[in-house]
Amino acid sequence: MDTKTNGFGDIWKDGQIVEDAPKWATYRKIQVKEFPSPFRGSADPLADSIAKAVKKMDQLKPDATTGGPVFLGTDPTLHYTYPEVKNVKMPEKGEQLDQVIDEVVNLFQGAPNWGNPLTMCNIIPQCNTAGIVASMVSQIFAPNILEGEYSYNVHKAELETAGMIANLIGWEPTKAGAIYTWGGGGCWTYAVKYGLTRVLPDSRYKGIRTDAKILCSEQAHYAQQNASDWMGIGMDNVIRIKTDPETNQMDVKDLAYVMKDLTSRGIPVATVVCTMGTTDACAFDPVAKVREVMDQYPNPKGFGKAILYCDCVVGWSWITFKHYDFEKNPLGFSAKVLPVLKRNAEMYKEIYFADAIGVDFHKLGFAPYVSSCFVYQNAKEFEDLHRRGEDAYLQVRTPYNPMYYTCEVSRTSSGSLAGWATLKYFGVEGFQAIIGGIEEVKYHLYDLIQRRDDMVVANPDDTGFITLFRPYPAGVDARKQFEEELNDPNKRSELIKHNRIIHAIGDKLYEWYREGKQINGKYTPYMSFSTGFRTTNYNRDEHDPEAVIYAIKSFPMNVFVTPEVMDHMLVCVEAARDEVIKEFNQI
Repeated sequence: MDTKTNGFGDIWKDGQIVEDAPKWATYRKIQVKEFPSPFRGSADPLADSIAKAVKKMDQLKPDATTGGPVFLGTDPTLHYTYPEVKNVKMPEKGEQLDQVIDEVVNLFQGAPNWGNPLTMCNIIPQCNTAGIVASMVSQIFAPNILEGEYSYNVHKAELETAGMIANLIGWEPTKAGAIYTWGGGGCWTYAVKYGLTRVLPDSRYKGIRTDAKILCSEQAHYAQQNASDWMGIGMDNVIRIKTDPETNQMDVKDLAYVMKDLTSRGIPVATVVCTMGTTDACAFDPVAKVREVMDQYPNPKGFGKAILYCDCVVGWSWITFKHYDFEKNPLGFSAKVLPVLKRNAEMYKEIYFADAIGVDFHKLGFAPYVSSCFVYQNAKEFEDLHRRGEDAYLQVRTPYNPMYYTCEVSRTSSGSLAGWATLKYFGVEGFQAIIGGIEEVKYHLYDLIQRRDDMVVANPDDTGFITLFRPYPAGVDARKQFEEELNDPNKRSELIKHNRIIHAIGDKLYEWYREGKQINGKYTPYMSFSTGFRTTNYNRDEHDPEAVIYAIKSFPMNVFVTPEVMDHMLVCVEAARDEVIKEFNQI
């Protein structure tokens, strides 16, 4: 046994580790240089390493002049097979920092480039600079926003987010609260928990012994399944309220029918969820009318009051138009877009009636993942309802300590700093400009499609950010054909045939995106498609799984999109359609 030293104190001399120190100490001597310096003025390996990493990541982007594929880097292949990828061991000795950074950067080969204007697959925009920087710096000193002692002033980000969002909604800001959480599913989960705790207060201690119901529309996000499952209420206790086939809004008559029936049978409702924006169909439920129905049919005696939650994770930033002067139109939106903005703003004013809402800054906040925020109107009620007892190993040092009522017991500040920084960086007018700008691009595309006979917009009345359109074979009157497929059951076989073509077009576009294919010297876009964003009008009860509408999706989510980009996108869709039909004819 090597016993060169007697203990920790013996290996130091003049503040340095001695030359003949044991091996663990020589490792420590090296590792001191691998951690950020706790003092300013000295060479900081963190700053140098971040600079190297950012520069290397920048090299994955395409050249601004010559262009490049829509994915990052030059290699579109997947570098692993599953499950074999997991057959790996931790190295016995660590690698050099530069080597690890290179390996990290290499993981991004082939990943989607969200900032590329040809990326139009989903509501996943490029992150803004302030949000990225705020998220990154949160990792340097790693404040745990679980409680005040470990986060201190960093807690202002979460608290001021609550205030800023509450002010936009019209709630009293000092009485509102917010919890940054793990995503829109986390917001849904908090909403379900809020309802269960208010309606079934004993459930915190005795478990859920009553089949309380969760009501949401047919357009509600599938997070309903996650939340009801993980909260233990069960997916079978989610009741989906019918939606209007034209507007996608919750049918308040059906809601009233369901709530009246539940009340008559003594069954409580824990949470009612209004969907305030969806990925494919921009559904804004009538919140004020939903609140009226809830007041008309309260829970039976012995149960608490149901929660009204607005799932705003996709569309929350519409609330920034609440006080926009649509008469003077200071930002100069076009005559076509202005009424759309006004309509959405009017719908969003109604979230005032909610008990809580969900916000995703990583969607229409243009911030990094994950920066979702559950915002509630009555902080005292929510926090008192969910409060747990004191913890022996945590002490209260500040007035704000969410450790007593959050689901998580370790909470990164990455999301809260990113969301808060974004609110301050854009401001109300900045959000109005970027959101309105997306609508301008959307309606430009709408006009381009309207000029064609072989394509038709499948969601012309949708006021959200997506354009859903159906390319038909050349020579087919797209508008006439779509109208017949939508309404005439005798056209079912033609609908299915054209759905297959659209599915194949979507696959072809993805294949081209991955290949780095070029058309007319330009790379092809990264797009997606819907395999049933709505039913046909003769299939409203969804009895026929094939009588649904397929469509190509376009989400022009970033500020780098130009009219030329949208023109080129349609050229690529047309080329994909022609190749698909050619392949079909060869079968």
